[in-house]
Amino acid sequence: MITGGDAATTQGPSGSELVTFLYGDLTGLSRGRSFPLRDLPERLHSGVGWVPADQALTPFDEIADPNPWGPVGDLRLLPDRRTEVRVDRWPEASALHFFLCDAVETDGARWEACPRALLKEALSALERDAGLRLVAAFEQEFHLSGPGRSGPAFSMEAHRLVEPFGPMLVAALEEGGQEPETFLPEYGPGQYEINCRPAEGIAAPDRALSVREIVRESARRLGHRASFTPIVDPDGVGNGVHVHFSFLDEDGRPAGYDPARPGRVSEASGQFVAGILRHLPALVALTAPSVISYLRLTPHRWSAGFTAFGDRNREAAVRIAPTYAGADPERQFNLEYRAADAAACPHLALAAIVLAGLEGIREKLPDPPLIAADPAEMRDEERARLGVRRLPGSLEEALDALEADEVARSWLPPLLLECYLSMKRTEIRLLDGAEPTESCARYLDVY
Repeated sequence: MITGGDAATTQGPSGSELVTFLYGDLTGLSRGRSFPLRDLPERLHSGVGWVPADQALTPFDEIADPNPWGPVGDLRLLPDRRTEVRVDRWPEASALHFFLCDAVETDGARWEACPRALLKEALSALERDAGLRLVAAFEQEFHLSGPGRSGPAFSMEAHRLVEPFGPMLVAALEEGGQEPETFLPEYGPGQYEINCRPAEGIAAPDRALSVREIVRESARRLGHRASFTPIVDPDGVGNGVHVHFSFLDEDGRPAGYDPARPGRVSEASGQFVAGILRHLPALVALTAPSVISYLRLTPHRWSAGFTAFGDRNREAAVRIAPTYAGADPERQFNLEYRAADAAACPHLALAAIVLAGLEGIREKLPDPPLIAADPAEMRDEERARLGVRRLPGSLEEALDALEADEVARSWLPPLLLECYLSMKRTEIRLLDGAEPTESCARYLDVY
């Protein structure tokens, strides 16, 4: 799709078309720089400038102090040409045109603190050490506010009250190459969900970031605002990001399904899940990393309150998704990681999931037991027997768990870990003393 002709021929209502090079940072937000379309051919090679300390920005736009860089240093944002998105459906606005980027040193070398680079290495290790390629999809929920009112959960009324948002969004996603599958009004007031087709490897979290920007733009054009905040109301329903994943072998055949084993989970998949559950208290510091994430990760919310593995159990942190008659179960089969939200950088979250699962494969951990009940309703003795533990109850507890888990801590390069811990503890400090309702409002405005 790459374009780069004379900008005078591609003017929108406000002047020359701009292209943006975006970087998915540690907050789960996409930040970047724009330039005239005419400069795209050159910028594809040279990128745009960036600042290391930008990695230490909290969601509330305060740079964590201390951080590993301070005022020193420079980077480049180099685009991945495969990530180009261009959507031009709105006569009143210029085209939404962007690429996702790696952050690299000024000489083009890998930057230690880039989460997209970390994911590339994790996926390479999975293929090298286990002979597996990852296929994933990010199931994303968001809150839509603006003109009108919301309708009953899952209802046609809720679909039609936001017309033409749904059709516009699907068309925009198709034009942007994101392969949308389903759009629906969810359980919470004003809550919607969008699902796109799975993608292999790094394309999955790239798609997650691109979809969020297309959703936000589609909402803006109709006078709405879409927010992917983890939870809108402390007493309400949370917005999860459920990461569905499956495996292919080196020949491209499905490798996660075995009908002869418990839950139809292959040996490697069972080991992978065991690794996730072993390190889950530390993992959530990376996959559910906001102060308000822990209003959502509580029992009885159909999110994930415990280190449990279940077959179609929505209280489990990892569950086996259903397969349906009439299609090949081997190709449908996938697992779902539920302890994530959009405050997480999708590249960092997926890297952590892959590295935890790979530890399970390397150590040949036994399959975790399948939990068929709500873990919160089980007795303490039963949970202990099954190895089911309560997840951290706050971001601070999760960060402490990450620091205490020597294996999980080793996954992150030292500069990235140092920056992440400082940035997240600054985020906690910025909300110190705020009531849960106030904290929810702050995140709603950001995401």
